[in-house]
Amino acid sequence: MYLLTDEQTIEDLRIFGKRDSQGLFDLYNHSHTRGAEIVLKEMFTKPLSDQQEINRRSNIIRSFAGLNMRFPFESALFDMAEKYLAAADEQKKQGSQHAVLSEREISNGVTALIGLVQQVKSFIGSKEIVAMDSWAMEREAIASLLQDPAFEPVLREQQRAKLSYAAITAYDLLFRHRERSKIEQLLAKIYQLDVYLSVARVAQERKFVFPKALEKGKSILRLKGVYHPELTKPVSNDFSMHPDHNVVFLTGANMAGKSTFLRSVSTAVYVAHIGFPVAAEEMEFSVLDGIYTTINLPDNLGIGASHFYAEVLRVKKVAAELQSGKSLFIIFDEMFRGTNVKDAHEATVEITIAFAAKKNSLFIISSHIVEAGERLQQIPNIGFQFLPTRMNGNIPEYTYTLESGITADRHGMIIIRNEGILDTLKNGRKRAPVKNLFKQKNTVES
Repeated sequence: MYLLTDEQTIEDLRIFGKRDSQGLFDLYNHSHTRGAEIVLKEMFTKPLSDQQEINRRSNIIRSFAGLNMRFPFESALFDMAEKYLAAADEQKKQGSQHAVLSEREISNGVTALIGLVQQVKSFIGSKEIVAMDSWAMEREAIASLLQDPAFEPVLREQQRAKLSYAAITAYDLLFRHRERSKIEQLLAKIYQLDVYLSVARVAQERKFVFPKALEKGKSILRLKGVYHPELTKPVSNDFSMHPDHNVVFLTGANMAGKSTFLRSVSTAVYVAHIGFPVAAEEMEFSVLDGIYTTINLPDNLGIGASHFYAEVLRVKKVAAELQSGKSLFIIFDEMFRGTNVKDAHEATVEITIAFAAKKNSLFIISSHIVEAGERLQQIPNIGFQFLPTRMNGNIPEYTYTLESGITADRHGMIIIRNEGILDTLKNGRKRAPVKNLFKQKNTVES
């Protein structure tokens, strides 16, 4: 069972990097093999939606982190083995009469696979691995593969021994033809192990926490000290939600950190469903059916849609998912910003109240329309939090620390005046901006 999501959410959370920036995938990727990178990408593309599987994967990675174990195999062997096996596929495409690999490359590939099989056998028999209950299922699967009679001569070969032409030919037939599927299964297990060790290393180095997955449908989210993992000097926050408090209405001035906070929480929820450690001190969460965020929603020029209509379509999609009874985590940053204040006010109130009735799902709605809070405060399961601004003279300063309630902070004109824009327009001269006005330590705002 996989967590439902979409491209908008993947883009909002920057799961995968772009040409000029890295993504969450890159942060967790310390793998040693190309196969592991493929497995890791698959995990990020398809988070889990099963409590038992999430906790099982999390426990495996936690166990490896506790052992402080590095990747135990020679990466160079994988390069040779993968090239060797890939050539067999290429040879099938071209026809058996075309030689794709030279005798030397075949020899290197056979030798590499023999070395890997022997190293794997030694690894799964080591004392600390045998004692690791969390990885027992995978260890036993590998052991079962290696017990096949076909691997007996491989395991008997002396390490680094020079093989005869006849032995290479026999092993080539074994590896690339007769037992190709078993070799691929074995490599797949090693790629998965590579991922676990890679993520365990991230947990150790960054001091990430391993979340606890709770029963699906309970609408519980508890985070202590959550922050965005891309930040170098983050300000962390405590945050919680439950069925009697399943909607949070978030306010704060521009640049106060709302979008960063929304990304911090939704990133933690997304990564936790992969079974990976997250940027927080503590976390437990009810497993969800899906997660949908709307933080950077573009105009849909392809269908001639304005930003407002794109927002309407987004809300419609979420509403359809909710009507099917799914347990979802939903984020809207500045809902209906693409229309006039009156319509945005009315729509924000009505949609938020409708969301609140879905007790098996969780919602965070950020807004500049603080007046909406007057009506929303009449709904008992809607909570209110804000990110404050402190004025130091005419310079706004931001704490990035959540507080309870609603704020009417608006400092847009102060920032405009501080930048000297009006002076430039009126008098035709530039004015130096107030220094350090935009100095922020906790933002990945859009």
